[in-house]
Amino acid sequence: MTRLSRSNRFIASCCAALSLTAVSVTGLAQRRAPLPAAPPNIAYDLILQNGHVIDDKNHIDSVMDVAIKDGKIAKVADHIASSDALKTIDVKGLYVTPGLIDLHFHGYAGTGERGSYAGDNSIYPDGFTLRTGVTTVIDAGCSGWRNFEDYKQRIIDRSKTRILVMLNIVGSGMRGDKYEQNMDDMDGEATAKKALEYPGLVVGIKTAHFAGPEWKPVEQAVIAGTKANIPVMVDFGVDRPTRPLYDLLNKKLRPGDIYTHMYSGLRQEQDPVTKGPSKAFIDGRKRGIIFDLGTGGGSFKFSLAVPMVKDGFIPDSISTDLHIGSMNSATHDELNVASKMMAVGLTLQQVIAEMTSHPAREIKHEELGNLSVGSIADVAVLKLSEGQFGFTDMVNARLDGDKLLSAEITIKDGRIVYDLNGREALPWDGPADPNAAYASRWTTFAPRGPDMHGTQPSTGTPADNNRH
Repeated sequence: MTRLSRSNRFIASCCAALSLTAVSVTGLAQRRAPLPAAPPNIAYDLILQNGHVIDDKNHIDSVMDVAIKDGKIAKVADHIASSDALKTIDVKGLYVTPGLIDLHFHGYAGTGERGSYAGDNSIYPDGFTLRTGVTTVIDAGCSGWRNFEDYKQRIIDRSKTRILVMLNIVGSGMRGDKYEQNMDDMDGEATAKKALEYPGLVVGIKTAHFAGPEWKPVEQAVIAGTKANIPVMVDFGVDRPTRPLYDLLNKKLRPGDIYTHMYSGLRQEQDPVTKGPSKAFIDGRKRGIIFDLGTGGGSFKFSLAVPMVKDGFIPDSISTDLHIGSMNSATHDELNVASKMMAVGLTLQQVIAEMTSHPAREIKHEELGNLSVGSIADVAVLKLSEGQFGFTDMVNARLDGDKLLSAEITIKDGRIVYDLNGREALPWDGPADPNAAYASRWTTFAPRGPDMHGTQPSTGTPADNNRH
């Protein structure tokens, strides 16, 4: 072989390699390139048609169509023509509601800290939220001002679920007795300062699990809440004669502050004679205290809920207090808790309101929890099944019910993020969707490239990384 021919072969191989690299780079650029905009003559990206809309804020409770455009609610009307949208989904027989809001959640997972809600006791939100119609959770005190930044970069910034936060009054967060009983780390000023750095993201202050006789956790939490103009949520910890529940609700907290675990029976919530709400509860509600369900792993009893609901003392908001100790026990998830409360005596309309407009108002985020035109297009499409269902409480007592809610479709920011039965998809052997090139305007599931099993280069942004 001549020197010239060897040289030619080397040059050819280099050219081929460069060509493959160019193809690879071109392909990557194509994957990252924005999809074409919607045709100008199409009014909406997505229409949900023929569903029964329940929107408490706007007093809607009837069969209507809902149209979405550019991540916002564009129209709610008796009929919207399918030809006006890139995609129309028939949801006849289902309920269409605002995306659900879980007011009490624990999502600061991933640190590896054992026995800690800033660690192993918390759960990654996306695995428990979208499949139950929940688009927003409020983390109830896992982090304090010292470790909030870590929580933000580790979980909040990487999740599809919208995660808002109540900062723990304990600077180190909800990490067990060593931290939660340390009154020297309860600093209302430092907590307020951190909250004010993130207005809109930090939506409350939490005090929880305190076992001592002092009022310091509550008092410092109120200082932080007042300075940052956000509510305080109280998990009142150990019941102490020196800290009466009446004083908490009628002297220490402010109107708009939140008492969670309202049916736990652990802190004198129930009148021992009437079995209805205690005087502390009755007077507290008159003052404007908010009462949240927060069933958790050990904070809900039918022996309180049934007579108190019968007496008219119902929750202001329905929440789960979801964590590793409640995700597989009596709580399960937000829709199981809502179904449980229907078995106790609430109506469908009441439980929807308590998972949408009510919690949005309680955290001063009233842009959420409704289907107003122009609002964020967070939507839950729910199925109400009738049959025989059983629900349990913290002492493993059962109450039977005849209704069960489940999620069929969840939409966040105008795009489908969960679709139980593939209602948006066309049959595999049918005609192609004429608007397939614009599918990313209404769904997160298409178009997609081949599964690269982690080999596809990443831009480092959550939106790109979540496409895989």
